[in-house]
Amino acid sequence: MSSVIEDVMARKLFNSRGEETIEVDIVTTDGFGRAGAPAGASKGKAEVVSYPEGGVDAAITKLEELIAPELIGMDAEEQNEIDALLHEIDETENFGNVGGNTVFAISLATAEAAATSYDLPLFQYLSGYLANELPYPLGNVLGGGKHALGKTTDIQEYLVIPFKAPSFAEAAKANIMVHQKIGAFLRKADKKFTGGRGDEGAWAPNIENEEALKIVVKACEEVSEEQGIECRACLDVAASSFWNPKESVYVYSMEGKKRDSGEQLEFMLQLIEDYNLAYVEDPFEEDDYESFAELTKKVKNCLICGDDLFVTNRERLTQGIKMGAGNSLIVKTNQVGTLTDAWETMRLAKRAGYVPVMSHRSGETTDTHIAHLAVGFSCPVIKTGVLHGERVAKINELIRIEENLGNRAQMSIL
Repeated sequence: MSSVIEDVMARKLFNSRGEETIEVDIVTTDGFGRAGAPAGASKGKAEVVSYPEGGVDAAITKLEELIAPELIGMDAEEQNEIDALLHEIDETENFGNVGGNTVFAISLATAEAAATSYDLPLFQYLSGYLANELPYPLGNVLGGGKHALGKTTDIQEYLVIPFKAPSFAEAAKANIMVHQKIGAFLRKADKKFTGGRGDEGAWAPNIENEEALKIVVKACEEVSEEQGIECRACLDVAASSFWNPKESVYVYSMEGKKRDSGEQLEFMLQLIEDYNLAYVEDPFEEDDYESFAELTKKVKNCLICGDDLFVTNRERLTQGIKMGAGNSLIVKTNQVGTLTDAWETMRLAKRAGYVPVMSHRSGETTDTHIAHLAVGFSCPVIKTGVLHGERVAKINELIRIEENLGNRAQMSIL
């Protein structure tokens, strides 16, 4: 078996929002890897640059002229060396020269090419034969913010997570049932509701923030009782998207309210306590480590997760750990560039007791790699949507992985 790279190719494709994106193929002597880059609508300001000036076309040109000649002849097994080379070629801290999405696609395709060179699934190549834990699916069922058009909730995502599910397949089914019940509740509550959905397949109704949460909690309670699974409501507030830095307030358009940092803290505490929330992501703007730390101190049995706060970045996570800001982080490889960069950030998180959540982006491809990364990197939670084909692709791949593991498969301990 040989994993020596023989060819590197790139093309322009479209993501789930119809935006142009890059896809990369890595061909080895005995293997093949392919990866496409997703894109976020709600981005942290500290994320790497997605594409160089000139967009996807410029990224492909730079890949062909600068990167491919260097990669050919290298061994795809040498992931660290290849990822270090990508940094060296780019020569910037944020991949501003060749683009973060370019190096993301190369890095992930390289890992898959190495795995297939040895006839191994990616998750097993990354973790060895002892990997046997499936993540809990965290699914977006209702929302608005930057993921939907028109008059929708200020809070970006209302999510559900099914604890105590005996298998991943049953956990995924529970999320789908919650999504279906919410749709029925919305149609009953508002005869004008047309079934509109956001980028990730979540319902996007014209409804106030807390009213939406009540509907999600009701659906969770009904499915929990029917399935014997503890479904709990969660939020991705994406607070940076409605933070007004000039006034230092969070502007809740649907409620006609403005909340300063202290009021935002009290509002988050109230929602967590009143609705038994299991997870709250980005409850404050992306530089407010102090409020993240204060909220984390005051809650129990709830993950306080940083996405825009940390952007899968080791330096920002180190700052958060020092201050006790949050107890969980979103892992999005294309926020930081390479697989090695993401792995090092996640390893730091685990050592500090933070729960890593492998995550999709709002603009997705039909790639299923994050399913393998979640298992291969032992992430207890995967945030990957509930419905829409590009989300279901990840869910279905995890069901296949569960089947592959057979009797060894078990749900993660969280």
